[in-house]
Amino acid sequence: MSILLPALVFLATVAAMEGFAYVMHRWVMHGPGWFLHASHHRPRKGNWEANDLYFVIFALPSIILLLGGVQWGWGNLATACGAGIAAYGAIYLGFHDIIVHQRVKNRYVARSPYMKRIVQAHRLHHVVETKEGTVSFGFLVAPRPEDLKRELARRNRAGVRAANGATRGG
Repeated sequence: MSILLPALVFLATVAAMEGFAYVMHRWVMHGPGWFLHASHHRPRKGNWEANDLYFVIFALPSIILLLGGVQWGWGNLATACGAGIAAYGAIYLGFHDIIVHQRVKNRYVARSPYMKRIVQAHRLHHVVETKEGTVSFGFLVAPRPEDLKRELARRNRAGVRAANGATRGG
């Protein structure tokens, strides 16, 4: 088999993971999985939070596909798909945990229009502490911050963290 098809599967998987991440974040993590994700919308106490279990949960399909492709004879396409999921996880870790939340201290400052947009969109996502009323669920693709601010204002800022740390309206 040529390298072209596995390479395309790898790239398609990385791209598709943004859609998967959006769906999981919007309707699972801010839905029935809120019991874990709520910890991520509050100030962290210590190095870990319940939300970190999602990293393990979302890594399992990648691990299984990599094992299947490399050890169990499922083939190069399973390996490419598993590697694509792992690559998206690495991108997510770098962007979300290291750049935005600085779980590893660094001095990175977003300067490009793209990085400024996704960092600001993610920060606007986090001004809401409640399960409902949150905006911007993607990680690498995000609406314009001006649109997100308008949407928060339209919702009367329900669930938005007040200056004193209390939650407004919801």
